[in-house]
Amino acid sequence: MDASIDTAALAFVGDALAAAGFRLAGVRAFAPQPGEERVAFAQALATAAAVFVTPAVAAKLDPADLERALAAGAPLVAIVPDETPLASDPAERVRRQLGIER
Repeated sequence: MDASIDTAALAFVGDALAAAGFRLAGVRAFAPQPGEERVAFAQALATAAAVFVTPAVAAKLDPADLERALAAGAPLVAIVPDETPLASDPAERVRRQLGIER
């Protein structure tokens, strides 16, 4: 049994720093400019089997659209925690976002 994960089937929508970390892991990542969150979320939904969204982006989406996406189950949509407060070391923040602890 092959337990590998097809990271191309994953998408992340959030801030640029976290998106860079997800890209390093092979995940398709969107870092929308203010006002572009809905478009980025729609693109992620159309291209991935699982979409991870930060609370900041989720707050900018139409609540009904977000609820519909969460309830649909395909693609899987999850709101992932962001770093609050921000880590002073950007590399440490990326490691935490990816779940890589030292």
